Parts: sequence; C-alpha cells; structure tokens
Amino acid sequence: MSTDQHHQQHTEQKSFSTPDETRSFERGVAEILEVAGTPIGRLTLQPGWRWSEHVKPIAGTDSCEAPHFQYHVSGRLGILMDDGTELVAGPGDVTSLPQGHDAWVIGDEPVVVVDWWGASSYAKP
Repeated sequence: MSTDQHHQQHTEQKSFSTPDETRSFERGVAEILEVAGTPIGRLTLQPGWRWSEHVKPIAGTDSCEAPHFQYHVSGRLGILMDDGTELVAGPGDVTSLPQGHDAWVIGDEPVVVVDWWGASSYAKP
C-alpha cells in the first residue's frame, strides 16, 4: 500500500475550538485547521466588516483574489463579483466564488463561513 493510500484512510478529528492557526484582521478572524492534508478555514466577520476596507490593505490587491468554496453558517454576506454579479448569502447556503470579488457583512449579526478553498491564504500579506 502506498503512503498516499494509507494517508487517505487515516481517521482524523479536529475542532475549530483549537485551530492549528488563527489569523486576526480588523473586524474579523480566520481560524485554520489542516485535516487530511487539506486546510479548512472558519471565518468570523463582525458587523461593519468589508473586504475592500479591512483586508485589501493586507492583501495588496484591488479585489479578493482568493477563490472560495464555502458553507455559510450564520449571518448575511453581500458579495460583488468583478463582473458585476451581486449576491447575498445566508445560513445554509454554499457559494463557489472565483477570484475577483468584494464582500461585506449585512446587518448587525456576525457572519460565520467555513471555507474549503480560500481560507489558507486569507489575510496573508
């Protein structure tokens, strides 16, 4: 049995209550777990958070260049793609976002999303 096959059969359990890495930024935090060699992130974004205001200075790009594949746990997130597509995601939604977007918290409830694609590079200079 190859190492890869053995690795895939390995049982693993981790919790966001003890993340492998925590990355804080203004009005938000990204908690990262690595499970089965794959980073998974939980982003908690506070009311008033907007990518273009609070993460853009860290990322140094005009819009968010991290693709996301994420499950929306709570709160409402407004998303504006560079091509003009706009959507609002809420609890129970799953969104797949290519590179090139802005996003912001709608209302006064924090947004919590679990992200399988973009979180490992999120808010990294």
